[in-house]
Amino acid sequence: MSILKVPSEAEATGMTAEIYDADTRSMGYVPSHTKAMSLNPEAYQIWESLTQAISSSLGLRRYELVTLAAAQAIGSSHCRLAHGKKTLTIIDQEQLQAIARNYRDAGLPPEDVAIMDYAVKLSTDAAGMSDDDSQRLRDAGFSDREIADITLAAAARNYFSRALLALNVELDVPPGVSPELQEALLSPLPTAGE
Repeated sequence: MSILKVPSEAEATGMTAEIYDADTRSMGYVPSHTKAMSLNPEAYQIWESLTQAISSSLGLRRYELVTLAAAQAIGSSHCRLAHGKKTLTIIDQEQLQAIARNYRDAGLPPEDVAIMDYAVKLSTDAAGMSDDDSQRLRDAGFSDREIADITLAAAARNYFSRALLALNVELDVPPGVSPELQEALLSPLPTAGE
């Protein structure tokens, strides 16, 4: 449990209340990660604008796949659960469970596996990345803009996920995430040979 004292829905005022209201309208509740990160509501709103700019350019499906891979590589249960729930709007539960357990063996097109591999490497060994990593994406058919967007999506997830982990934000399970999907989303990342 985090040592942060966050305002409840009843205590929230101003921009924080607006952020809480937006989550209540879109998700039916205010997640613990929203409460923690909206202690600086101006930064939270900029974060939301950044992720919207990246996802609208990259496309929601690819944005969510990159996000899920980066969050899994970092070990961010918060982001895996939250984005697993969001991904259910575009990928059915059975396919999402397969992706969560081992995206390399989930029947995804090679270009989707490539972006997820890239997100994992960025999240686990960013200093070890080279032009070869970007070239693999180019060889998979991605434009320079798409490669930049994939990079931004994974790097943005690192920022947010690592902040939640550092602050020891309480984990909550979004409504509508089945026990089976929850178990798959919280599975450890298989190694490249598995």
